[in-house]
Amino acid sequence: MFAVRAENLVRKFGEFTAVKGISLEIEKGEVFGLLGPNGAGKTTTVKMLTSLIRPTSGYAEVWGHSVIDESDQVRKCIGIVFQDPSLDFELTGRENLDFHARIYGLGKEERKKRIEEVLDLVELREWADELVKNYSGGMYRRLEIARGLMHHPRVLFLDEPTLGLDVYTRRRIWEYVKRLREEGVTIILTTHYIEEADFLCDRVAIIDHGEIIALDAPNNLKSSVGNDVLTLEVDDSGGKKLLELLQQVDFVKKAKMDNGFLFLSVEGGETLIPRLVEIASGEGIVIRSISLRKPTLEDVFLHLTGRGLRDQKASSREQARLKARMRLQKRGVRK
Repeated sequence: MFAVRAENLVRKFGEFTAVKGISLEIEKGEVFGLLGPNGAGKTTTVKMLTSLIRPTSGYAEVWGHSVIDESDQVRKCIGIVFQDPSLDFELTGRENLDFHARIYGLGKEERKKRIEEVLDLVELREWADELVKNYSGGMYRRLEIARGLMHHPRVLFLDEPTLGLDVYTRRRIWEYVKRLREEGVTIILTTHYIEEADFLCDRVAIIDHGEIIALDAPNNLKSSVGNDVLTLEVDDSGGKKLLELLQQVDFVKKAKMDNGFLFLSVEGGETLIPRLVEIASGEGIVIRSISLRKPTLEDVFLHLTGRGLRDQKASSREQARLKARMRLQKRGVRK
């Protein structure tokens, strides 16, 4: 049994089709990423998988339960961290967690024990009895993750969990996700941050205009679009000579010269640097610097669609979400 399975999932809003026949099989204990630009259909997909909205057509199940016919069972085995703010500002962190636990039917002693466990996980124990309205954006987000874990969910959905957060806080959230994976929690993560999908996910589905256009492990996706790029800085005369030499070498797939820099397309670039230095030295050519760039998931998206992940402007609703996050962070006293 898969943790999550979907077949030809479709969701329409009037004449607009937000999700166009998505199919997925997510393994238990996997960190699975839905990567795509704003408006690609990531959040709509998550809402269907969590039974918050009904699919127009298709089928999906979570932990063996149909999202259409067994929505109560689905909700018992999942945790959700929404894009939109969803905590009660006028309650303390502990009270927010306790309220959520009561909804899921946890007994008094179990609630008390679990609250301390999740507070420790997200490092908020000393702020547990502070009103949430005094939290920073990062603390608020960490408390949302803690709340989503209160009832020991088998599958945790994180919808843009680091939207609007600073780099430091974002990386702390990543650490918590990695820790949860080690505990066997299946995690479905939506993001438009390339580095987030690359660092966290076992597999990534790249979504564009409501369709999955690629699905594989991040390294496999990156390998599919081409080779490493080595950039060599040399003087003009030496560069032209070295270019001619390297165009005859088997391990160089492509080579070009531009403004004193030699650009080489190769496989396994880090292992070839000593050979390049040796070839240049043998001809008396001095290489001033060498840099290596690996393909990224941005390159994959660009290769498949002809545009970058960040080319599209955020919708007014997405801009409002980001502004809400920023207001939370400005209101807070700590990160």
